[in-house]
Amino acid sequence: MKRRQLMGYAGAGLVTTLVTSLGSHQKADAQSSGLSVQWLGHTCFLFTGGGARILVNPFQTVGCTAGYRPPRVQADLILISSQLLDEGYVEGLPGSPKLVYAPGVYEFQGIKLQGIAIDHDRLGGRRFGINTAWRWQQGGINILHLGGAAAPISTEQRILMGRPDLALIPVGGSDKAYNAQEAKQATEVLNPRLIIPTHYRTQAADAASCDIAPVDEFLNLMQGVTVRRSNTDTVNITSGNLPESSVIQLLSYRF
Repeated sequence: MKRRQLMGYAGAGLVTTLVTSLGSHQKADAQSSGLSVQWLGHTCFLFTGGGARILVNPFQTVGCTAGYRPPRVQADLILISSQLLDEGYVEGLPGSPKLVYAPGVYEFQGIKLQGIAIDHDRLGGRRFGINTAWRWQQGGINILHLGGAAAPISTEQRILMGRPDLALIPVGGSDKAYNAQEAKQATEVLNPRLIIPTHYRTQAADAASCDIAPVDEFLNLMQGVTVRRSNTDTVNITSGNLPESSVIQLLSYRF
């Protein structure tokens, strides 16, 4: 994997007081009102707000992501949850974005980010290693992207994650991410205001090699929770339009 300006450090524990500067001294207004969230397929999203563009989990178009377009969009910072091809493929990305992959505490253009280690499988990380869940505030919105979390959220992890305004939670299962029931349990632990499901089967999947379930399995378990369906791939969020209790937001991919 090509690692342009790869930032991070090895051996980071779950809790750290070290803050790694990502090299930019241009301070963005990270508290300014408004965040645009664009779904680029699978667990890949572009977050725009507070003067920064943050891309999470670019992927290679293969298997469950075969029918998506390569997410080659302009970004200032790239966060990846693991170095697997479905959430850590950075070949061909335009420009010279900073790239972070390891758990730890970072600061970029006035935005403080925390990478929180959580197992990427149900075997204590022995098969797929450690997944990095990312927490930060941008445009006045507290964001938590769980990446490919597969293990239950511990008390310590829960404290670090806080209560997100927006939580991006994998729901499609397989050996390396939450299935519908596990995703439901994660939402009960986190109590986010807005939930965007990720990591589920769509028409992008190569049927012969994709082993994740459709989003409907998760929705069927979330009876009583409001579901909003958008006909676009983007949602705009402000602190003023956040729901008080959890709402599921579905975005549409433009095939």
